[in-house]
Amino acid sequence: MEENYLNYPKHFIAVDCIIFGFDGENLKILLVQRNFEPKKGEWSLMGGFIDDKESSDQAANRVLNTLTGLENIYLEQLNTYTEIDREPTARIMSISYYALINIQDNIQINEEYNTKWFDLQDRPNLIFDHNDMVKDAILRLRRRASTRPIGFELLPEKFTMKDLQNLYEAIFDEKYDKRNFTSKINGMDILIKTEEKDMTSSKKGSFLYRFDEVKYQKKIGEGFTFKI
Repeated sequence: MEENYLNYPKHFIAVDCIIFGFDGENLKILLVQRNFEPKKGEWSLMGGFIDDKESSDQAANRVLNTLTGLENIYLEQLNTYTEIDREPTARIMSISYYALINIQDNIQINEEYNTKWFDLQDRPNLIFDHNDMVKDAILRLRRRASTRPIGFELLPEKFTMKDLQNLYEAIFDEKYDKRNFTSKINGMDILIKTEEKDMTSSKKGSFLYRFDEVKYQKKIGEGFTFKI
């Protein structure tokens, strides 16, 4: 049977990761400036080839861990890109993933790579078909964030209601009425209001909240639907 495979062409398979973050005001994307040809000096997504003894999920997690040192990151497979001429050096097919990380915890990016966080709206042009990957990831993020509480992956454990509103405004690129947004979120009953306050925004301060994963899962079992 193995001899039959020898009659078929061999291709490379890679993973590329669209890494999103949030700085409290803007949605961010982590990009890498390439230090090798082709396209040396240009900006790209972080990626790598899939090893012989790993799945694409394992490869994507390895790539993210190598870059950020983080584990258990929210990671979702996005799409597969197989255009014949997508890369000039060889026939390389790529499986894309998008990841959500909390960048306000001062994560340490591997200095081996020349990386930079860009505002999503002001990102540079990317190599190959990476622009298409980012566009696809934005659409998927918006679909998921509208029906699942994945946005909390981008926030610190404790956050203000204003932080949460800023996040969803950044994800969907639209403004919400403060009163209506607060009422809608409170009506879901999936947050824990702490006794702590963020005193940086005003003299009175703003209460800090936490996402209640246990209550959310219980409500899902009872037929609850998360919807922004």
